[in-house]
Amino acid sequence: MRGARKRLCSALIVAYGLFSLYAAYTVFLRPRRTAVPRPPHRDRRGPRDHVAVGNEEWNPWEGEEKSELVASQQRFEANLKMIKNARSHLEQTSRRVQIWGKAAIGLYLWQHIFGGHLQPADVTAQWREGSQKAGKTYFSFITGPSVVPGYFSVEAENVVLVLNGREKAKITYATQWLHYAQTLIQTHKIQHVAVVLLGSEQCSNEWIQPYLKRYGGFVNLLFVTYDYALVNEEDIFQWPLGVATYRNFPLVEPGWSMLHDPRSYLCNFLGTVYKNSSRETLMEILKQDGLDKLCWIAAREQWQPQETNESFKNYQDALLQSDLTLCPVGINTECYRIYEACSYGSLPVIEDVMTPGDCGNSSMYHSAPLQLLKTMGAPFIFIKNWKELPAVLEKEKKMSLQEKIQRRKKLIEWYQNFKAWMRQKFINTLENSFLPSDKA
Repeated sequence: MRGARKRLCSALIVAYGLFSLYAAYTVFLRPRRTAVPRPPHRDRRGPRDHVAVGNEEWNPWEGEEKSELVASQQRFEANLKMIKNARSHLEQTSRRVQIWGKAAIGLYLWQHIFGGHLQPADVTAQWREGSQKAGKTYFSFITGPSVVPGYFSVEAENVVLVLNGREKAKITYATQWLHYAQTLIQTHKIQHVAVVLLGSEQCSNEWIQPYLKRYGGFVNLLFVTYDYALVNEEDIFQWPLGVATYRNFPLVEPGWSMLHDPRSYLCNFLGTVYKNSSRETLMEILKQDGLDKLCWIAAREQWQPQETNESFKNYQDALLQSDLTLCPVGINTECYRIYEACSYGSLPVIEDVMTPGDCGNSSMYHSAPLQLLKTMGAPFIFIKNWKELPAVLEKEKKMSLQEKIQRRKKLIEWYQNFKAWMRQKFINTLENSFLPSDKA
């Protein structure tokens, strides 16, 4: 009995050992067969509306996966739409106009009217450039002695050429640039050309007419200084003379003291007194009754194109320390002094008379001289004769500081609005002429 039990236990131990060896072999040593993919279950009963059991696999996250797939698709479509809109917007705003500043008046256009910056800041640099987006157009500006025909990159199909046409030598140089632009038009390098012209002080600008489209030329638009009689607001527009950027007159930012501090002088005049001119009359009137003691007066007999650092500082101080700036006529009624006085809140007192030459009323304006400024409601004092000045100064003595502060604010605000209006008019005119499809 005991022997039988012993044999049974031994048999069980052997069986357990064999089973353990087989299990170890199966788990660790037996080669695995590659699983054959199972064909997907086809439910011929149509879309399921319940959880299937049996051979069909159940995915408890199936609803969430579907929702995420739909959301992903929606995000993709939204991003695609955004890209298309951005591309469309880029196409609309990527219209380019390159301004070639070959006269100092171009700096007034770019820095004072457009509010643009230039790199490098050094005014003596051989090459300076800047860019900005305005309206539907991307503007770039280049200037400096190194900007010469054929030696710079033409980066736009639309060009604004800033030229000086005041005297014969300047006109010769200007025509070289016009011929260069004409060649670019003929070779399809550019499509449209506008000109900003520092015109003759007598308005004798006949030399530019053959280049205008209306006379068979290629120039689409002309913006010209002074009261040019051919201004028509269609393709010929009057442009402000602005400040003397050729003497590096700065862009002035009005501060609290400029607006509110009392000023030491009733008026100022720093300039050339020509023989047999109304300026001689002005000087005689100022000497009467000691009026010259109330004003900052520095007269000279000959015009000096270049300022010394000392004379330029004196001029700026005179504008800043005077309530009025006297603006007698020179070769033309319009002068840099008008705009420079506005910059410092010193009200211009303007001799409102026509000068000899071809300037005058145009088909659009009938208030020459200074028809552009008058049309824009310039808050200046206009006089026909300097004999009116003593009454003006007597009234000035009686004004309170508060009244003068309000007048300064009004003048500076008008000047800022004037520049903004000229900027918008310039942009709109270019876009309407260069981009006629926008009219729709």
